[in-house]
Amino acid sequence: MMNRKARILYVEDDATLSYITRENLERKGYQVIHCADGKKALELFDSTGFDLCILDIMIPGIDGFAVARRIREINKDIPLLFVTAKSLQEDKIEGLLIGADDYIIKPFSFEELILKIKIFLKRSNRSQDSLSIQEEIYRIGAFTFDFANLVLKNAHKEIKLTYREGELLKLFILNRNKLISREEILVRLWGENDYFAGRSLDVFVSRLRKYLRADGTIKIENRHGVGYMLQVKKSGRGLHS
Repeated sequence: MMNRKARILYVEDDATLSYITRENLERKGYQVIHCADGKKALELFDSTGFDLCILDIMIPGIDGFAVARRIREINKDIPLLFVTAKSLQEDKIEGLLIGADDYIIKPFSFEELILKIKIFLKRSNRSQDSLSIQEEIYRIGAFTFDFANLVLKNAHKEIKLTYREGELLKLFILNRNKLISREEILVRLWGENDYFAGRSLDVFVSRLRKYLRADGTIKIENRHGVGYMLQVKKSGRGLHS
């Protein structure tokens, strides 16, 4: 992405909103490929390389949740944002469980959308250009975590993490056996401390627990109303080079 425009797949069936959003994104220097239904979105994703996806949920044919699930099966790395009028907490949590990186509610601030796009493209570019940055490899119990490539593995399994999963795991590893307040985690990784960000944090912690449960010496403890602590019973010093 260094010498070309970032390519965004934008799926939205509201003609007026999609026109305005696409025009503004293109003015900011992005290459936007727009479509209005889920089937076309999957066809485009299968045949064209993208750097980020923006999905509405209530779209014709295949809904946004189903499209997101298929995208995550194909590519677990690509940043994926939901932009939707569905504001129920259950919908937000479902989107995060599918693997979305963030969730923006309509009507939204265009400045907020641009900020989130910049953040996730920067993270994505950092991962893709990992050979040009310092390698970061950490040992935690029976696992090795390659932060640059967002890979968590043990002797039996390799798991590809999303950007936010990787950032959260790295934060826990660097502060192993120390209590980190919810506020600190939310401000550092989400940029804000509010109800939805807090629920998002809980979802991502649940994912990390699932990934790490193969090693009984590792535990992510929840101190209710205070924060989280990554506990490692065995001596497992991090490798960092």
